[in-house]
Amino acid sequence: MWFRSLREMGVLGMNARNIEFIGRYNQRALYPLVDDKLKTKKLAQRHDIPAPKLHFVIREQHRLRNVENLLRKINGFAIKPAKGSGGKGILVIRGQEKGRFVTTSGVQLDVADIKRHMSNILAGLYSLAGTPDVAIVEELVSFSELFTGYSYQGVPDIRIVVFQGYPLMAMLRLATRRSDGKANLHQGAIGVGLDITRGTSLDAVQFSMPVDSHPDTGHAFDQIRIPGWTDILHLAARCHDMTGLGYIGTDIVLDHTNRPLLLELNARPGLSIQAA
Repeated sequence: MWFRSLREMGVLGMNARNIEFIGRYNQRALYPLVDDKLKTKKLAQRHDIPAPKLHFVIREQHRLRNVENLLRKINGFAIKPAKGSGGKGILVIRGQEKGRFVTTSGVQLDVADIKRHMSNILAGLYSLAGTPDVAIVEELVSFSELFTGYSYQGVPDIRIVVFQGYPLMAMLRLATRRSDGKANLHQGAIGVGLDITRGTSLDAVQFSMPVDSHPDTGHAFDQIRIPGWTDILHLAARCHDMTGLGYIGTDIVLDHTNRPLLLELNARPGLSIQAA
């Protein structure tokens, strides 16, 4: 059968991932460390792992009355649900124009739109279990010039799957018009497989189908080389020691100085990385 052939090739299936890796090597009591982005950020700070700056947190609905004053003091920022998943509920603002907030895709929002979105976050609309959540506002990372032309508007990131402290697989996730400027594969972002030893590009996929170039910019993917690859692998590996989780996905971004920053962690990393 075809699934036996895939298993013989070393391709990991959903059941094997859940039982043999997640269930075996990830203690459920440790999940909150990565399921809650705020806890992850504070944990990273204690372990001297660099991450995007946290501007402020909104925990209660009545605090939204004063949120405009806080937001006017910063230009670009990202609003995230602490317990969201799959990129849901993330709103990225690249700047302000004539009193309105401009998203990475160019949509202009007023303060009421921002408050409504944050209110939905607090109500648990995007949380894993639908329970009340908190809204995180963090800095918008100015990403490395290396990725100019490779990502449509949004910040590209690097997903590295780490097993027992050893990086196993890696891919570069690139935003597209289809993904609304977000590096989320389920929404249409592109996954470019990376050689785990060198940080160079392999194959690329969009919606699990092979692609050779970016659909919006036309840039080919065959010449990508990630700078400081060894440092990036070390950062990813340290996340195992930081959390105690044996099988995790680490999401890392490179800022404009090519410095790696930890964006978030995932205790149930998806399997699409194998297709890239």
